[in-house]
Amino acid sequence: MSLESSSERRVIGDPLALRALAHPLRLKLHALVGREGSITAAEAARQLGVSQALASHHLRQLAKYGYVEPAEAGDNRERPWRVTHTSHRFDPAGGAWDEIDALQHYLLERTAAQLADWQQRRTDAESGWAEHTGISQNLVYLTLDEMTELEEAWYALINPLIERRPLGEKSKRPPGAIPVDVTLVAVPLRPTESGA
Repeated sequence: MSLESSSERRVIGDPLALRALAHPLRLKLHALVGREGSITAAEAARQLGVSQALASHHLRQLAKYGYVEPAEAGDNRERPWRVTHTSHRFDPAGGAWDEIDALQHYLLERTAAQLADWQQRRTDAESGWAEHTGISQNLVYLTLDEMTELEEAWYALINPLIERRPLGEKSKRPPGAIPVDVTLVAVPLRPTESGA
C-alpha cells in the first residue's frame, strides 16, 4: 500500500507478521523510516549505530511482511525505504496473543524511553511544548460500545493530521512542526472486590 493511504490502520493478525515487528531493532528501524519519510539502509545503519548489512537485513524482513516498501527508484545497494502505514491495530483473532504481548511490551518500553528523553530536554524546548506534552491519565467507566466509540473518535481526530502531512513530504509540514509520538493506551482494569 502506498503512503497516500497511510493513515488507514493496518490490521495485523498473522503471528509471523506480528513476530516480524516484535523485534527491538525492527521497531527502531520502522520508527526511523517513518520519521525520515524515506531512508536507505546505509543511512539507517549510521543513525542507529549498527552495520549496514544488519540494517538491510531487517529492512528486508519488514518489507517481507508489508511494514515498509521501496520508496522510489534506486539501485539495489542504496534503495530508500518508506513505511506503508502510520497506524497499526493488532488483531488477536488468529490466537497470536504471545506475539501481540511481545510487541506491545516493546512499544511501551519505547514510549517510556521517549518520555524519559523528553523529560531530560523539555526545559530547553520552545515555550509551550512542555505544557502540552507528557502523559494525561483518566479513569473512566466504559461499556465495550463506548470504548469502540472512543477509539473511533481518537482516529477521527488524528487521521486528518496524518493525511495533511504525509510521511516523506517535508514541504507539507508547517514551520515549527516537529515529530510527536502520540500513543493511545487503553487498559481495562480488574474490578475491585466491591465491583467498582
